[in-house]
Amino acid sequence: VQLQASGGGLVQAGGSLNLSCAASGRSFTAQVMGWFRQASGKEREFVAAKAWRGITAYADSVKGRATISRDRNENAVYLQLSSLKPDDTAVYYCAVDGQAGRAVPRRSRRDYDFWGQETQVTVSS
Repeated sequence: VQLQASGGGLVQAGGSLNLSCAASGRSFTAQVMGWFRQASGKEREFVAAKAWRGITAYADSVKGRATISRDRNENAVYLQLSSLKPDDTAVYYCAVDGQAGRAVPRRSRRDYDFWGQETQVTVSS
């Protein structure tokens, strides 16, 4: 199983970015897919997630600025983040909930069993 994340980079404050994460090796159609991030010296934190039936969850820090989506086959997840702030600077990870069929996304990293490799997002002021 592999989760391939992409889309990070250096962005100016106020700009936007699109992160992508494609899963291979198995289907995650019925599982929550989401994004976490970890800033230097801080704990990994929840950003956003979307359940297979469409229910989404966002961290307060990105609510109104983030949109999470999944592809038609539900095996990829995307994160659009706008009005970027220097506080958005972090390593971003995509993740998949280990439990199939969960209707409402969980926010704890402990519920996510599959993790993609990191993609760095740096927001300059």
